[in-house]
Amino acid sequence: MAVVRRFQDLDVWNKAFDISIIIHKKTLQFPRIEQYALGDQMRRASKSVCANIAEGFSKQASSKAEFRRFLNMSMASANEMLVWILYALKLDYISKEEFESWDEEYNSIARMLNAFIARI
Repeated sequence: MAVVRRFQDLDVWNKAFDISIIIHKKTLQFPRIEQYALGDQMRRASKSVCANIAEGFSKQASSKAEFRRFLNMSMASANEMLVWILYALKLDYISKEEFESWDEEYNSIARMLNAFIARI
């Protein structure tokens, strides 16, 4: 098992970051009317998953409770993404294959975060 010295060493952060980049690029292709609505919301929520892991990681030395709080916020954002990708599917902005892939990614991220929180 590798030593975790920085948030970038966390598998869950890398998984969240990778899907966030995919989401960001795809939402830039949404219709113009959605650029400051659904597209923007998806970009912000997907980035929030990563940012909260990173911010919480920086607080772990001083407060495990604060670290847990940030991981819980990250999990909430991952679950929020499940709603937004369903909207994107139903509005025909993403394919069924993209939806299924992203749904699995965010469910996996939520499971990883839940296990991480339980270990703290």
